[in-house]
Amino acid sequence: MEKYQIITFQSLFYLVIFLFIIVVNASTDNKLEKHGVKLFVFGDSYADTGNSKKHTVSWKPPYGITFPGKPAGRFSDGRVLTDYIASFLGIKSPVAYREIKGVEKWKVSKYGMNFAFGGTGVFDTMEKEPNMSTQINFFEDVLRENDFYSKQDLNSSLALVSIAGNDYGAYLSKGTNNINSMEGLANLTTSIIDQLVANVRRIQKLGVRKIAVTALEPLGCLPPFTASSSFQNCSQIFNSVSDFHNQILHQKLQALNNQTSSLSNSLPILVLDLHTTFMSAFENLKKNITATATTAGNLRVESPLIMKPCCVGISKEYSCGSLDENGAKKYSVCKNPELSFFWDMIHPSQNGWSAVFSGLRSSLHNLIIN
Repeated sequence: MEKYQIITFQSLFYLVIFLFIIVVNASTDNKLEKHGVKLFVFGDSYADTGNSKKHTVSWKPPYGITFPGKPAGRFSDGRVLTDYIASFLGIKSPVAYREIKGVEKWKVSKYGMNFAFGGTGVFDTMEKEPNMSTQINFFEDVLRENDFYSKQDLNSSLALVSIAGNDYGAYLSKGTNNINSMEGLANLTTSIIDQLVANVRRIQKLGVRKIAVTALEPLGCLPPFTASSSFQNCSQIFNSVSDFHNQILHQKLQALNNQTSSLSNSLPILVLDLHTTFMSAFENLKKNITATATTAGNLRVESPLIMKPCCVGISKEYSCGSLDENGAKKYSVCKNPELSFFWDMIHPSQNGWSAVFSGLRSSLHNLIIN
């Protein structure tokens, strides 16, 4: 009898702990649900979920093969950063701005809107798509011409501002300055960050007080800059560009936070550290692949090529998604996209974004529940 009572007490103890965990998690979810958080997105291909023109590669096979199973305007085999943040908020990905006239009003009102266009930057780039300032103009037009969002909607929602380096790519494509020129780099970075901060301030003035801005990923670890080392080593020169950009970004956003701290409804702007999370993801994926291979009995495991893209052109003349004049494929896709970090030469795969987002969750959580 005594043994039966002890077992019952232990079972009750674990049941209480289990119920406590459920209540805590439900409390967090209810906060998000109660606040009716919506997501507004500005930026480039790291965040675009369907704004780019239909002839863009993101609308062609094999893009989208993991999710949603067909090309849908995402520059990946599946989900991108926007999708993971939306899921974290407990909502579906916001409606792409170019689809606003073709979807039900309630979807626009409930989830928010995505104004990001692949290939764009803070300034005009090689892509003839709206830069970030124009994207915010679109947002202003939506707020002025429609009744989708109330003041409270904007106050409780989140703006994602994504910048992945297209301004630097446009600068280098002109061939007017060398990347090693620190003076030229400093002037370029300062102008990019100053305009970015001005854009963030505009979003704040429109009523969105929760804003997350992406730091620059380690540019030197992108496949174009690791190919010469068989995708083993990052370019320190290009990584120094990211480091300098992120240093100035933190300084300028901190200054903006200081200026707006006296406002009663202001919140500090959150920097999403893509640099650290990319590097951590590389290490974690390498360890996971090595551990899996070792467990399977393959003890002669070479260092996995984490920075090697999954989808590539069959030669330098082609890229992921390329076809010849007869419609024949001029690209190849790796056997296991779910194990890759990079989908193509620039963009993470769904697996890559999942690994990166796992490192961003905690900082986002603190911003959202306030």
